[in-house]
Amino acid sequence: MIIKTAEFTLSAPTVSMCPKDNKPEYAFIGRSNVGKSSLINMLCRNKRLAKTSSTPGKTLLINHFLINKEWYVVDLPGYGFAKRSKSEVAKIEQMIRGYILGREQMVNVFVLIDVRHEPQKIDLEFMEWLGLSSVPFAIVFTKKDKLSASKVKQNVDAYVKAMMETWEEMPPYFVTSSENGDGRDEVLAYIEEINKSLKQ
Repeated sequence: MIIKTAEFTLSAPTVSMCPKDNKPEYAFIGRSNVGKSSLINMLCRNKRLAKTSSTPGKTLLINHFLINKEWYVVDLPGYGFAKRSKSEVAKIEQMIRGYILGREQMVNVFVLIDVRHEPQKIDLEFMEWLGLSSVPFAIVFTKKDKLSASKVKQNVDAYVKAMMETWEEMPPYFVTSSENGDGRDEVLAYIEEINKSLKQ
């Protein structure tokens, strides 16, 4: 897939304020500081599209980016931040839940996982909730360039093993690096495949 245009459309505090058209939406979500904005910018080849921040949990709104005037990348708030009040966390969780369960145009969730870490309970529980809610999703392992190839494989295998304890089959997964573009073609090909299937 060739991305010709990628433009910021709007930031919505609630799902009811999201765009009113019916274009397919691909949501990106992960724990704070997983490299979400960097990944979105890498996929779109636009370093200034999604705002990257050194402060975890900066995204507090549902951000829509229109790609090729045909589909949306949706940047969701991160989950699992330690530095927020309980009421703030509850509000963000409600926003995420409202979007994922209530947005008909949302066709796939990409769950971002930092490949440098061993399987995290919060990520496994979030994916389990998606599965139980019958929400289609794929995993995107980020920051591949920060480890050796053998360590990347070891950590991905650990996630597969942890998930296969409760899942019948693995959801699709991709291993990426925002630094050197690894995994870009595979993620975009996956999106293109879904877009084509929606038109049939």
